[in-house]
Amino acid sequence: MRVEGLEKEKVLDFVAYCKKHRNEIDDSYLYDSDLLEFEIRDENPTYLAINQQDEIIGVASLVMDDYHNRGKRARFRIFHCKTQDIQCYQQLLEAVLKHTAGLDKVFLFIPVVNSKLIEMVEGLKFSVERYAFLLVREDLDVPEIHFPEGYELRTFRPRQDENNWLTVRNIAFSTLKGSETPLTTEGVKKLLTYDDYLEGGMMVLFYQEKPVGVIRGAHDEYDGAPIMNIGPVAILPEYQGRGLGRSLLRASLRFAKEKGYKRTILSVNGENDRAQALYIQEGFKQVEAVVCYQYFLR
Repeated sequence: MRVEGLEKEKVLDFVAYCKKHRNEIDDSYLYDSDLLEFEIRDENPTYLAINQQDEIIGVASLVMDDYHNRGKRARFRIFHCKTQDIQCYQQLLEAVLKHTAGLDKVFLFIPVVNSKLIEMVEGLKFSVERYAFLLVREDLDVPEIHFPEGYELRTFRPRQDENNWLTVRNIAFSTLKGSETPLTTEGVKKLLTYDDYLEGGMMVLFYQEKPVGVIRGAHDEYDGAPIMNIGPVAILPEYQGRGLGRSLLRASLRFAKEKGYKRTILSVNGENDRAQALYIQEGFKQVEAVVCYQYFLR
């Protein structure tokens, strides 16, 4: 077996490998649209494990975009060896880590049912950072939406609400594991350009012209069918505990119905007990659990 950097002539083979095995792992960066746009760049260091028959038997690829770099971390797009050989994983890890100068850690999400991959990464000295759960809500009625006097929910206004969104999101998520890195104005603008963007799906909650909450509904697919993905759902800390998050969630659920979606989906951190309780009360049910493994570089 040899490990080599991805070259242009093997990009299609790499993409085919990702498509074949993405159902076994976290596929957040392995959708068809992501793979169609994949290019060999510094922010995508990618390596292949090749056997004696010149077949790809393993791949490792990092996401090192601006957001992750500012948090001094990199996320695995894919880390997989079909041979389930720890030496294969070890060599791929050593190869991609050559590109991580100045970072503190690399991380990946693994479905809790993938015990083989969990065994491999633990053997490589990865440690658990957190758990996250995926929840789905079927086509249920949406209860009444009520905001107290002085509150107004508005559709996001491009070129006007970027800083409002930024302020709420960054303050609300400042201590949430995995989301501590602040979003930038450019990061908010990019949300409007992604393929999953739904006109009217981004909303900002105001209290007497002060932004206090945000929510986003975006197009997604789950189990081979269209679904609306809800997130982030954020309320400024001093305005929490007033039922605003519940009303914000219901407004997004109503938007999904108006757009013709039969189901909605969202993810929640394992330590966020209050959010989990809210989502379950509003009709969501857990369908998947993943564990985030981290590997410290220093």
